[in-house]
Amino acid sequence: MRVCLASTSPARLALLRQSGIEPLCVSPGVDEDAVAAAEARRLGRALSPEELVLLLGRAKAADVAARIPELHPGFEGVVIGGDSMFAIDGQVHGKPYEPERAIARWQAMRGRTGVLHSGHSVFLVRPGQPAQEVHAVAEAAVTFAADVDDVEIAAYVATGEPLLVAGAFTVDSLGGAFIERVEGDPSTVVGMSLSTLRHLIGDLGIRWTDLWNITPGTS
Repeated sequence: MRVCLASTSPARLALLRQSGIEPLCVSPGVDEDAVAAAEARRLGRALSPEELVLLLGRAKAADVAARIPELHPGFEGVVIGGDSMFAIDGQVHGKPYEPERAIARWQAMRGRTGVLHSGHSVFLVRPGQPAQEVHAVAEAAVTFAADVDDVEIAAYVATGEPLLVAGAFTVDSLGGAFIERVEGDPSTVVGMSLSTLRHLIGDLGIRWTDLWNITPGTS
């Protein structure tokens, strides 16, 4: 049973590898802004964080699931897609990209708690059969240390790590020392909830352990 990750996220790839899975990686051809805008027009309102991450996660997985038979003929397995956003005080934050924005976010977040929303979509793809899809949203509350000072924030942002991650922080790398508490599946904050993925995989009739393809100590 093969696994394809519909993402180029280093964090999601590392998370699967640490879990015993070496996936194929295919970049989804999805215009996220266009997909979100179209859905908002259809609904006639703004999307909630939960709706948005699920919409985008499903769009990414669907795009790759449709192309995987051509890219990898004979592929039989699961395609995993996801999307994450961080919300605090009713405002949704994606990747900051710019150092100034990352610094401002950290100055506003320290000592406070926000929620990381992560959408998951899994497609079961088999030659000659219609694809099956299951999906879910996972959430984890993240509390930041109140005593993170401006010098530490500047030093952290200067590493470049927070610029390309939702919410401008990580829990499994340099940013972990500035986080006081995580309530929920910690892997959700990394980019995908492993417990959620296991349940979704099970809904497709597959055991999580059947996806293991890395011998411990060799990855």
